[in-house]
Amino acid sequence: MTPISRTGASRRTLATLVCGALAAGGLAAAGATALTPGAASASSHREAPLISGTPQYDNTDVYAFVSPDKPDTTTIVANWIPFEEPAGGPNFYTFADDAQYDIHIDNNGDAQGELIYRYTFKTHRKNGNTFLYNTGPVTSLDDPDLNITQTYDIDLLRLHNQRLVSKTKVADDVPVAPSNVGKASMPDYAKLRHHAVTKLAGGSTTFAGQADDPFFLDLRVFDLLYGGNLSEVGRDTLKGYNVNSIALQVPNDMIRESEGQPIVGIWSTTQRRDARGHYTQVSRLGMPLVNEVVNPQKDKDKFNASAPWDDAQFLKNVTNPELPKLIEGIYKIKAPAEPRNDLVDVFLKGVKGLNQPPHVRPAEELRLNTSIKPTMHPKRLGVLDGDNAGFPNGRRLGDDVIDAALQVVEGELVGSKNDLGDAVDKNDKGFEKYFPYVALPTSGSRGALAKGTTSGTDVRSQLGDALQPAGTDAGGKTDTMLIAGSAAAGAAGILLIGSGLLWWRRRMYNRAY
Repeated sequence: MTPISRTGASRRTLATLVCGALAAGGLAAAGATALTPGAASASSHREAPLISGTPQYDNTDVYAFVSPDKPDTTTIVANWIPFEEPAGGPNFYTFADDAQYDIHIDNNGDAQGELIYRYTFKTHRKNGNTFLYNTGPVTSLDDPDLNITQTYDIDLLRLHNQRLVSKTKVADDVPVAPSNVGKASMPDYAKLRHHAVTKLAGGSTTFAGQADDPFFLDLRVFDLLYGGNLSEVGRDTLKGYNVNSIALQVPNDMIRESEGQPIVGIWSTTQRRDARGHYTQVSRLGMPLVNEVVNPQKDKDKFNASAPWDDAQFLKNVTNPELPKLIEGIYKIKAPAEPRNDLVDVFLKGVKGLNQPPHVRPAEELRLNTSIKPTMHPKRLGVLDGDNAGFPNGRRLGDDVIDAALQVVEGELVGSKNDLGDAVDKNDKGFEKYFPYVALPTSGSRGALAKGTTSGTDVRSQLGDALQPAGTDAGGKTDTMLIAGSAAAGAAGILLIGSGLLWWRRRMYNRAY
C-alpha cells in the first residue's frame, strides 16, 4: 500500500417583492431584492439530461481553496451523486467501479491540464447471502460487519500539450469511508471518517467517502417561482442530503507553475467505461452554475463531454446570457448591456490582478491564486465583499456562490449595484476545521423519535437477552440466527400476501374474460 500513514451581514430574501418603486434601469435606491427564476439552480445537481439519469457519474460541485490551517497547501474537494437520501438502503452510495474520477490542474492558463489526479474505485463484498450493507455495528473500516467496502487508487498523470508525459501511482488500495447508515450501524461515524484520511508521499493527503452536501441554496424556484405565491423561500433545499466526496490536499509547489506564477485552474471530470473498455467523458465541472443557468438545453450534454480548451463554442452563452433577460421580463430590472465582457473576465479568465494568469485562454475553470493567504474571518460573498481569498478566487466551502454570481450577472461590476440573493446564507451544518473540511454526512437514523420513546433508549434492552445488538450473541460473536429468522418470517409473509394477490388477480381475470 503506497500511503505512508493515516490521520485521523443580514440580507433581504430573494423572493421578497420589490417594496417601492424600481428606479429606471436598475434597483430602487433602497436596495430591494427580487425573485430570480432559475438563479437558484444547484451547482451541478442533475444539470443536464443525460447525466441526470446516472448519478454515480454526476459531479455536483468543485471547491478549491488555500487550506486555512496549512496555507502552504491547496485543498480541492469534488463531489458526486446528488441528493443522497441518508436512509436510502439497502444499497447505499458507492463510487462507480467503471469510472475514472479526474481532478485537472492547469498551471499556466492555457486551458489545458498539466496535471491530472485520477481516482479509480473497486467495490468489495464479504457476504453475498445477505441484503445488508452491514451485518452489525461497524467500529472500523476493516470491521468484518461492514459487508460492502470500497478502496481506490490514485494515479498522477503529467501532460504537455494534451499528450501524456508520465503516469505515477500515488496510492493504491486506500479505504473509502462508508455511507452513514445510522447510529445503530455506525455508533461513531467520526472515527470512521478519521481513519479514511490518508497521508501520501510528498506531503499530500487524500480522503474519499460520504459527506454532507456543502452546497446551500433554495432550489424550489422550479415550482413556478417558489410555490406559485412567492411564499416558499429561504429554505436550504439540500439540507439533510449527502454526497460522495473526493478531497485532496497538495503542497502549493506541486501544482503551481512557479512561485512567480501561482495561479492554477481547476476542474473535474468523470469518464465512464463502455462495453469495449473505452472511456468516455460524461460529466465536467469547474465554475459553479455554468451548465445550469448559462448553457441552454441544446448545449448541456455537449458541455459535459467537452474540454476547457474548446470553450470558445460556448462563448455566446456567457456574453449574451439568458438569465438577465428573464429577470428583466418578469421584474422590469433592466438587464446590463451586451456583450457581457465583465462575465468573461470574472468567470472565464479570472479577475485581473487577482487570479488571472498571464496569456490566459478563456475557459470554464475555477481559478485560484495559491499565494493569497486564507483569512481568519471569511466573508460569504468573497471578493465582492473585499475578501480576496474567496469566490471567484477559487471557491471555499462557505462561499455563497448563488448570491455572489447572481449579483455579478445582474451587473454589480458594471455599475448596476444590487443586493440580490436567495435568503440561504450558510450551510445547515458547520464545516470541519481540518482536512477534509466537509461536514460529516447526515445519519440514516435522523429524524423525530418514535412516539413513547426517549433519546438514548435502546429498545433491544427492554426485550431481554433474546435480542442482542445486531449481529452478535451474548458472547459477542457473530450471530445470524435472528437475522435469518426475521428474513424467513418476512419472506413467508411476502409469499402469503403474494399468493393471495395472485389468487385475486386470477379470479378477476376469469371474471373479466
